[in-house]
Amino acid sequence: MIILNFSHPLTDEQVGQVEGLTGQKIDEVRQIQTHFDNEKPFDEQVEEVIKACNLTPEEWQTLPIIIVPPAFNFIAVTLLAALHGLMGYFPPVIRLKPVKDTVPPRFEVAGIINLQQVREKYRERRTF
Repeated sequence: MIILNFSHPLTDEQVGQVEGLTGQKIDEVRQIQTHFDNEKPFDEQVEEVIKACNLTPEEWQTLPIIIVPPAFNFIAVTLLAALHGLMGYFPPVIRLKPVKDTVPPRFEVAGIINLQQVREKYRERRTF
């Protein structure tokens, strides 16, 4: 599996936590920079971020990919929309949380969010 990390670098411990949660070996972690210019359209900047992932159209659709989304919400939602278009589904995302009472602050993997499963759940409901 490949982790596309659009946020802060992951530690070896965090990568191990992801392997434990998914039951899959992480073959590669790609660190992708996502610093955006607020004066330029985000969809154009997302295109550059996607190119930086260095994946072919076939790889986007066939490789086991999991992502760490960018911390800035507007970049994250724009990127997720673009990735859905490329992949044909929402990729699973790694959720990090702070470790309580640590100095300096540390983060651990809180879980994997299966966005496609969430989408399908609410697609079926459509009413509350």
